[in-house]
Amino acid sequence: MIVVTGATGALGRLVLAGLARAGVPAADTVALVRDPAKGADLGVPLRVGSYDDPASLRGAFDGADKVLFVSGSEVGKRVDQHRAVVDAAKAAGVPHLAYTSVLHADSSPLALAAEHKATEELIRAAGIPFTFLRNSWYTEMYAGTFQQAVANGAFIGSAGEGRLASAARADYAEAAVAVLTGTGHENTIYELAGDVAWSYPDLAAALTQVSGKDIQYRNLSSAEHLAALTDAGLPPHLVDLLVEVDGQLAGGALVDGSGDLSRLIGHPTTTLASSIAAVLGG
Repeated sequence: MIVVTGATGALGRLVLAGLARAGVPAADTVALVRDPAKGADLGVPLRVGSYDDPASLRGAFDGADKVLFVSGSEVGKRVDQHRAVVDAAKAAGVPHLAYTSVLHADSSPLALAAEHKATEELIRAAGIPFTFLRNSWYTEMYAGTFQQAVANGAFIGSAGEGRLASAARADYAEAAVAVLTGTGHENTIYELAGDVAWSYPDLAAALTQVSGKDIQYRNLSSAEHLAALTDAGLPPHLVDLLVEVDGQLAGGALVDGSGDLSRLIGHPTTTLASSIAAVLGG
């Protein structure tokens, strides 16, 4: 039996669909959800549990052969939330736990990596056989940028020529399915990133190619970028994250040349242009 946490989220849904395509019977797949109403369309048995409620996780993983532990989305709260999941998995004797971490979690300068590093340490300390799926950025995280750039003819950032190796969310889901349905992945770390790293000028060129409109990238200083995003009304925590990430791109925080992702999924990762076209409907 395979248990998928965060099953109603975008990644969880793609993983469940991928498991079905891989021939895993619905009866052998369990979706762990906070709200069963949101999981009614998943087509697999549901268990209800919340990362915020350790008691609700008791028994959530009973009988599981493998668990995909999708990291929580509430930055700043994830260590305690994740500890509850790890404790429940240990109590259930889960023989294999795959965790969606972040690229180079143990050495990344990104502030958000600290919670992932702490979670990896919790899993190791629990003695649960693990696979760390260290995901780089999802290209879809820039969907709003794609749309705004095409509407306005330009977009802003403060990354200069810094590069990142993003991949489509579907690529990361496919990698998770490969681990969940394969063998020999225990106690293994995969650094998962797109095959081709791109810069914001590259993004402007790709947007121009896909949309047929001339799209320009305006590079700002970090202070100018922060002010512009603040003036646009973005929440302070998101402004800080976006400016920090742009500042770290020059150092290669979101680039990896291991090729782990394309090897796991058995084909090249989704190109930037293809992801743009999917967002823009082209």
